Formats: sequence, C-alpha cells, structure tokens
Amino acid sequence: MQTALALLEQVTSALMPHLMLAPIALPMLTAALMLLMREEQQRLKLTLNILSTALGLLVALALLVWSDQPGATSSMGVYLAANWQAPFGIVLALDRLSAMMLVLTSLVALASIVFAGARWHRAGVHYHPLFQFQLMGLAGAFLTADLFNLFVFFEIMLAASYGLLLHGSGRPRVQAGLHYIAINLAASSLFLVGVSMLYGITGTLNMADLAQNIPLVAAADRGLLHAAAAILATAFLIKAAIWPLNFWLVPAYSAATAPVGALFALMTKVGVYTILRLWTLLFSSEAGASALFGSLWLIGGGMLTMAFGAVGMLGSQRLSHLAGFAAIVSSGTLLAAAGFGQNLLTASLLYYLPSSTLAISALFLTADLIDRWRNDGASYAPFERSDNAPFLNAELVPTEGLNLDADEEVLIGRVIPAAAAMLGLAFLVCTLVIAGMPPLSGFVGKVAMLSALLNPMGLSSSAGARLGAPGWMLFALMIATGLLALIALTRAGIRHFWATHDRAAPQLRVLEGLPIAMLLTACVALTVMAGPVMRFTQATADALHSPGTYIRAVMQARPIASPSAPAGAGQPPEAP
Repeated sequence: MQTALALLEQVTSALMPHLMLAPIALPMLTAALMLLMREEQQRLKLTLNILSTALGLLVALALLVWSDQPGATSSMGVYLAANWQAPFGIVLALDRLSAMMLVLTSLVALASIVFAGARWHRAGVHYHPLFQFQLMGLAGAFLTADLFNLFVFFEIMLAASYGLLLHGSGRPRVQAGLHYIAINLAASSLFLVGVSMLYGITGTLNMADLAQNIPLVAAADRGLLHAAAAILATAFLIKAAIWPLNFWLVPAYSAATAPVGALFALMTKVGVYTILRLWTLLFSSEAGASALFGSLWLIGGGMLTMAFGAVGMLGSQRLSHLAGFAAIVSSGTLLAAAGFGQNLLTASLLYYLPSSTLAISALFLTADLIDRWRNDGASYAPFERSDNAPFLNAELVPTEGLNLDADEEVLIGRVIPAAAAMLGLAFLVCTLVIAGMPPLSGFVGKVAMLSALLNPMGLSSSAGARLGAPGWMLFALMIATGLLALIALTRAGIRHFWATHDRAAPQLRVLEGLPIAMLLTACVALTVMAGPVMRFTQATADALHSPGTYIRAVMQARPIASPSAPAGAGQPPEAP
C-alpha cells in the first residue's frame, strides 16, 4: 500500500501543475465529444460518461494524495493558466480542501451516472453532455482562485443543472424548475453586484490579492466593503440553502430524477465550500477591522436552518422530501459550525461534510427504488394510501389469526427477499449516518463537533474559550435535530418496510444497487479510517485559518518563460 501511494505521488508530482487542469478539461472535452454523437447512441454515451467520470475520480484521488504531502510547498498547487503572474491572469489553486471536494464530487457523480444507466438517462435528450458540464462547473468552482472565474463556473454549473432538473419532463419538474431557475438567476445577479462592489473598492478580484488588500481599506470605505461582502455572501447562502432562502430546495430536488437529486446533494455544499473558503481567507483574524465579519450571522442563520430542516423532516411523508430536508439540516450544521472560526470545530465539520453528503445522495437513490417498489413499478403514485400495520390491533399487540396471507401461509418468519433486504439495509445505514447515530461516520463527525464546542482547545487541555450562549444553542440543536431526524426516518422505515405485507419482491438491478452500496461503503470507510481522515481535516482546517500559506503560494507563483522568448516576456507591464 505504501509503495503504491509513493508511486502515485511520484507520477502526480511529475504531472503537476498541469494535472490540476484535468478535472475541468476532462468533462468539458467529454461533453463536447458527446454533443457530436447522435441521440440514438445512448449506450455509447453512457459508456463514455462512466469512463470519463471514473477517470476523473482517479485524477481527484491523485490530487488528494499529492496535496497531503508534508510541507507548505508540496501541499499547495498553483496553475497559471495564461502564464501571467497573479493577480493579472487566470489562476487555479489546489489545496487539501479543494482536493477533498473534488474527490467527493467525483465519487457522488460516478454513483449517480451508474444508477442513471439503469433507466433514467433515457428519459430525455442531452442528459450525458449536461451531466459532464455540471461536473466541469463543480470542479472549476473548487479550483478557481479568483471571483470572476468563480462566477463563470457557477453559471456553467447552474446552466447544466437547469437542463438536468427538467430531464424527464412532467408538470412537477417544470413547475419546480421554474422556481429553481428564478431563484438562481436572482442569486447570480447578487453575485455580480457584490463582485462589482468589491472590485470598485479593492481594485482586484483575485482571492489572495483581496485578502492582502482588505486590511488596507480606508475606514471611510469599510462599511461599503462589508455591504459588498454581505451581498456576495447572500448569493452563496442561497446556494447553501440557508433559511429563509431555501424554500426552493425541497420541491426542486424531490421533483428531479433520482440520480440528478443525488448529484444535486453536492450543490448545497458548493455554497458551503465558497463561504468557508472566502470567509476564512478574506475575513480571518488577520483582516484588521474586518476580522471575523459576519460570524454571528453565519451561526444564527445556520441554527435557524437546522431547526427548519429538522421540523421539515418530521413533517415529510415522501422519502425524497426527507432527503431534501436532510440536505438542509446538513447545510445548516456546517454553516453554524463554520461561523465560530475555530480550528478544531472546522476540522470536525470537514469530516462531517463528506459523510452527510454521501448519505443524502444514497438516500435519494434508495428513495427512488423504495417508491417504485411501493407503487408497483410506477414512478409516481398517490401517497395518501394508509399502510396500517396488518398484524397489530389498536393497542399495538399482535392479533391472533392475522399472521396468515390470502393462502393461509405464515407471514412472520418468512425469508426476506434479497432485494428487499438490500433496500432495508441501505435505508438503515442512511438513517444512522444522517441522524448521527453510532457507530457510523455521522456519529463520529457530530461527536467531534460537540467535543470541539465543549472545549475548543481539545479534550486533553484544561484551557480553552468558554462555550457561550451561541455554542450551547448549537450543542442543543445538534442533539435535537439528530433526534428529530431519527424519529422521521424511523417512522418512514416502519411505513415502507414493516407495515406492509401485500407487496411483491422489489425488482433491483445491479446498476441500481451497486452505486448505493458504493456510497454507503464510503461512509463505512470514513468510520474505519476516522483517525487518518481527522488528521487530514485538521491539517485542512489549520491551513484555512492561517491564510498566509494560500496567499503566498498564489502571489509568489511565477510564469514559466519560453526558451525562445525575450527576457521579460510573460510578465505583466509595470504600473506607470
């Protein structure tokens, strides 16, 4: 294992920094190639899509291994796309956080496209090119180092998501899609306004250069700077589904096809990633008068989002709605924890982020199979039918003589079909991770966050900042939302698995079961490898809260001079 990792590091180091472009260029070229193919070539497009996404996962894993090498120089990659020094040219930056998000994106995307290969990719046109353009936008958002290109990649990602949401047509998707498009167009407008104001104040859009200039902003312009940051943050918080700007999420995500809903579980995490990246970079403790600007808003908004999502889960009947509200609870937890600006708490939330995303994506896929089983193969059917427990009376005691089916054969004790057992086990694992119950990764992440809240300096230290009222509120909310999620998911499990007796065995294809198993296996792997993963997230959090490494790496990156070019070529002109 160590030899393989060492070989991978050597190959990746030889290809760096150009390998950083692969997560963006690979899906772009794949989508362009598939647009040239006829729509009847669905099988070829599916094969190409799966191969491209799998190759993207391998590249992301290589970048993750490379980013975790010891030493500031080797753990931070900078790619000058136009060979111009920052802040004058386009810059891509790779660190542990962006590498982790690339791996998470590729893993969820691979599970999504394999699941779609069973049936959903044939429900409309241009599914595969849109899917790859979505991956291109996601990867670009995680790698870009300036706000303008962040906007560009956001728009690529959103444009592809509009088509994916409407894939399969039908009134529910069109209605939810119109709301989704409207709110995202409004968010894009706010994005442009905030970026324009920041550029007018600081004269730059490069993130590292912004971090250098914000402490130097004149006191008279400080209020305008904060207003620009608040407008920009609103655009990101809409994407992160903060309350009360998240009314669009559950209708849109539940109306989308199952593989699209699973991929959309990443979309809220893009907003969380952007907030975490920009807030720790631009408004760190080194930002002078703007240090930790907006932290209380993040904490308060995150906690309100957690409460809203938990109540929504408790009131939901459809499994896809449960998954949508679970995404809101996860997003609110991450935003509230990030607002405290503490290294240990940030490290814990970075462990919780991939765990919750994987479980929610798996729940979207599992919900599709369970609903199809419940509705006898139909994609949509009324949900008003009451599924009463067939063997219990009003006192919840088994009634004699009712343990027989129509043929008077014993029901209790009958062997569960393998497909039903697989669905039940998948739903159980999703429940444990989302609710934060032991022994899986959701529990590890929540316990780590609770431990950091109780003692920010670490459990082994007697010192540390006091918890304070916001900390105690978040502590209580994390426990309460986990309990409400457990109640809601347990009730849904009883309704779909225990309270029915007249259904045929579900039909489960390998292409449908395999991606769910892959996502949940990743959750189990996070649990087994909790120690190394927590060390990785701790190093990531330490780097986020010490932005000097990021700033120096980006600003000190030098263009590569052409051997045939005259001296000074590729350098920006000197200011007069």
